Amino acid sequence: MGVLTQDMRDILASAMLAFVATVRRDGSPSLSPKASTIPYDDDHLLFVDIASPQTIANLRNDPRIEINSVDFIRRRGYRFAGTAQVLESGHPIYDWGRDWLLKHHGPEYPTNHVVLIKLQSAEPLMSPAYTFGGRKEEELRATYRKIYGLIPTGHENSAGGSSNSVSTSSSDVELRRPRGCWAL
Repeated sequence: MGVLTQDMRDILASAMLAFVATVRRDGSPSLSPKASTIPYDDDHLLFVDIASPQTIANLRNDPRIEINSVDFIRRRGYRFAGTAQVLESGHPIYDWGRDWLLKHHGPEYPTNHVVLIKLQSAEPLMSPAYTFGGRKEEELRATYRKIYGLIPTGHENSAGGSSNSVSTSSSDVELRRPRGCWAL
């Protein structure tokens, strides 16, 4: 059995954004948002380097990486830690990542590199509202949908949606993301 569970996969999909922590050459931390972080298999994540020269330089110097992905409506997510490998054009996993980017977001963005992360651990991240407030997920969903002005779609139990509309069972909201406006 691999590191990634279905819930982790669901969080990565519904969060649509992850934050990647790396270490600079001088030892200071570096944090970079990534909207292309996806599962590759049960033991690996990957992201496409579209415009992240500092992240790539950091990983070439020190391959340790941590990725945090939190569904802002559910107020929970995961902290993934592992070791990264920077892949160049011609590697089969690079090709897989490039094809994924083209299929889901079109040719507007370059695939400079694909970063494959061998996961060593995955730990849950939970809002204190669960622990100290005793709140349930449905209550938090309702509260944060209202705070952010999001409207339930009625498709809460399906994974469907168009290419510029994401409706997830975890967030219960429709987020419209015009093509070309997703990448960081």
